[in-house]
Amino acid sequence: MVITLTGSNAYLIKAELKKLVDAFLADQGDLGLTQIDASEVEAAKITEAAQSMPFLSSRNMVVVKDISANKPAAEQVENLLSVVGEDTDFIIYDQALDKRTVLYKTLKKQTDLREFTDLDERSLASWVVSAAKDEAGEISHADAMYLVGRIGADQMLISNELQKLLIYSSNITRKNIDELTEPSPQSKIFDLLDAAFAGNNERAMELYEDQRAQRVEPQQIFAMLSWQLQAVALIKAAGDRSLEQIASDAKMSPFVIRKTAGLTRRITMSKVKSLVARMLEIDMLSKTTALDMDEALKTFIATELK
Repeated sequence: MVITLTGSNAYLIKAELKKLVDAFLADQGDLGLTQIDASEVEAAKITEAAQSMPFLSSRNMVVVKDISANKPAAEQVENLLSVVGEDTDFIIYDQALDKRTVLYKTLKKQTDLREFTDLDERSLASWVVSAAKDEAGEISHADAMYLVGRIGADQMLISNELQKLLIYSSNITRKNIDELTEPSPQSKIFDLLDAAFAGNNERAMELYEDQRAQRVEPQQIFAMLSWQLQAVALIKAAGDRSLEQIASDAKMSPFVIRKTAGLTRRITMSKVKSLVARMLEIDMLSKTTALDMDEALKTFIATELK
């Protein structure tokens, strides 16, 4: 059995890997388990493990992490797969697999490739409700949506935050979420644009100052603003394509595209072009002059975004 685990969702990949390893350990014990970080060993070491015979167990399990980081192993993957013994469970897990490469195409064709992608906002919220219930906790679907919007689409991070909230109280409320979790910087930038596009420039500036108070550098804020405006521009220029198709074409998270779609209803395409052009101008000036980026961004928020 040869299995490949890949995709953008680290939480689901690790959960699937744990399930496979736990099942093997329950049946065979730990003597037959070999775990290899491919980025730290020679390709021959991986091949040796793949073809080794079981010792003091009826089966082996070999878990190989990040095979794409080992160029010789990646280039020889077909040979590697051909020597995996019939009594060996061989598992490759690698989030960074590029679908355009021979490595990915070979693994997809010759192994049981399982891809785990990021969940959308509603699916994540439903998962939060279910995960809290599994831990004898409770959270409403509306508050779960609020938690996801506040933290972002990283299921691993949401899981960690959920555990923290459950330790504090089995009944999770919005008040608990506000007190015990920090919104992601990108979430704050989304809120900044949302406020600005809604005409609430005072709130937008307040959110900017809050980021600066948390020692987020102007260059970081500029990068996040640029990224968010890029998503706005992609949606505005997409015509009648679905949000799912936009996300796929742009290789962006569907969660991000769906969330950003709400911003686009408040702004025209000509305004988007103007904002992008101004951001390009600020970027150029920051690289060629002694521009005060902090003041430049404050002016941009106060005069351009409104």
